[in-house]
Amino acid sequence: QVQLVESGGGLVQAGGSLRLSCAASGSGFSINAMGWYRQAPGKERELVAIITVRTTYANSAKGRFTISRDIAKNTVTLQMNSLQPEDTAVYYCYARTAYSSTWGQGTQVTVSS
Repeated sequence: QVQLVESGGGLVQAGGSLRLSCAASGSGFSINAMGWYRQAPGKERELVAIITVRTTYANSAKGRFTISRDIAKNTVTLQMNSLQPEDTAVYYCYARTAYSSTWGQGTQVTVSS
């Protein structure tokens, strides 16, 4: 079973930047997808960005967020620039193998106006 540890959330003013990191461990199988989702209060969890055989961004993230993955270290990073209050949410790391999907515990990102 994969374990995920997230870091990097916090409070930032509109227009600022944050960097989220997630480290995976414990999997005996190759991780074929790693990415980030978010869930704002009263809303469903939604994709932010994910790396599989290609990289996919939500429309809201395109041009502002950059996802990167270090396969050797089993980490995934989300660089978030030009943050806006509507980006406020709990951000969850996600990892998938051929046999399981795992979510991180979530890290709060709050953007003040």
